[in-house]
Amino acid sequence: MKKRIVVVDDHPIVRQGFVLLINQEADLEVVGQAEDPSAALTIISATKPDLVLVDLSLKNGDGLEMIKDLSRLYPELLMLAVSLHDENVYAERALRAGAKGYIMKSEATDSVMIAIRQVLSGGFFLSAKMNERLLTRLTTAGKQDTIDPMARLSDREFEVFQLIGQGYDTRLIAESLCLSIKTIETYKSHLKTKLDLKNSTELMQRAVEWSVKHRR
Repeated sequence: MKKRIVVVDDHPIVRQGFVLLINQEADLEVVGQAEDPSAALTIISATKPDLVLVDLSLKNGDGLEMIKDLSRLYPELLMLAVSLHDENVYAERALRAGAKGYIMKSEATDSVMIAIRQVLSGGFFLSAKMNERLLTRLTTAGKQDTIDPMARLSDREFEVFQLIGQGYDTRLIAESLCLSIKTIETYKSHLKTKLDLKNSTELMQRAVEWSVKHRR
């Protein structure tokens, strides 16, 4: 029997590319595709796929949050995160959210198929570079100066940091995340502490610089 796959990506051309690539394989088939979390949840509920490819940047939603939701709703569902975003920043977060692998869209199509098959076989997939990074992290556990400050941020803190970098003020961030202004101020305070920043001006500068550097 063919393994059933759902593709979730907000770019129609990229989505169709994945569909064509997967459907070329005799033992795989795409049973659904979506551009946002709401449509994806409906399709996944109806088709019961073996694996979901999830882009981290989605229309009307966030790929990491979708992975977390799917992990709670369907604990046995396999997920592979795909993204244009730097794996050094997002791969570990995707794994913590519940994905079994992370691959950048810049990788060759052969690598995409290797990743899909590795996850379907019950394994995990990360690039060789990312595997080495994680091994280094394990062997230097406890040495705080070796840890990237960004890695210390919780997913919500990281989300607030990204929105600051995109020019959102506190009120807009609160509205976007459906949280109170007081809660956002608390997150901003945590960010300044974890990133060793003196004030809100330094936080904004750091966030904007990071956003420009990692712009999609």
